[in-house]
Amino acid sequence: MLEIITEMFTFTFILRAFVVGVLVALCSSLLGVSLVLKRYSMIGDSLSHVGFGALAIATALHQAPLLVAIPIVVLAAFFVLRLSENSKIKGDAMLALISTSSLAIGVIIISLSTGANTDVYNYMFGSILAISTSDVVLSVSLSAIILVLYIVFYKRIFSVTFDENFARATGTKVGLYNMLIALLTAITVVLGMRLMGALLISCLIIFPALTSMRICKKFISVTLCSAIISVICFLIGMCSSYIYSTPSGASVVAANIFMFIIFWIIGKIRKTNE
Repeated sequence: MLEIITEMFTFTFILRAFVVGVLVALCSSLLGVSLVLKRYSMIGDSLSHVGFGALAIATALHQAPLLVAIPIVVLAAFFVLRLSENSKIKGDAMLALISTSSLAIGVIIISLSTGANTDVYNYMFGSILAISTSDVVLSVSLSAIILVLYIVFYKRIFSVTFDENFARATGTKVGLYNMLIALLTAITVVLGMRLMGALLISCLIIFPALTSMRICKKFISVTLCSAIISVICFLIGMCSSYIYSTPSGASVVAANIFMFIIFWIIGKIRKTNE
């Protein structure tokens, strides 16, 4: 087993996938805690579908996927946030509307432009072969910016996450920080789509937060635990993907499911003993 893992890291494309994946897993886990607590967790799923449509457009135009997808998904994140606050179509209905529309448009564009089912499969479920050197440079740069912004505005994000009314009363610009969370989430989703796929990227946002909440109760402990769980599950999933030749995205999801079950059992045992 150790020999196989050592052999795995001799491939450049796998090293690229690990570098990008660890950073994306870290970013999405940090943002995921706020999104889950604010009941915005499915925004990541909706934005990934928008990202799929954007990647389809980039493929049809023969443009760099990330450079096309990031601005489109960021605009979509602001659009979803504004509509969820002001529109008569609320919550899950609005997210479902955007998700299905974007997914359908993406599939149509790819089928008309290339007709390649392999491309659709990789976009939907992820592929470690999809990460190029230019993607790594852009992903590392943007991930570093996301982490710095999260750390700098941590207290404001914490305040907005738990009580928007109190935060507003203390002078915090709630709308601005909600838009910051949406912006960082949009960028993270696009960066992770190449590895996880449009249908599975929301796992990196939802699962680590929910898993850590089985045991941890304070915001800071949930955040730190979520980050550790996300990175570990990503590493386990990627190693499993290489060893058993399974899709990278699905393997990472399976690792997160397994970790969630373990933490759920531990949480139940702790409650029983209290």
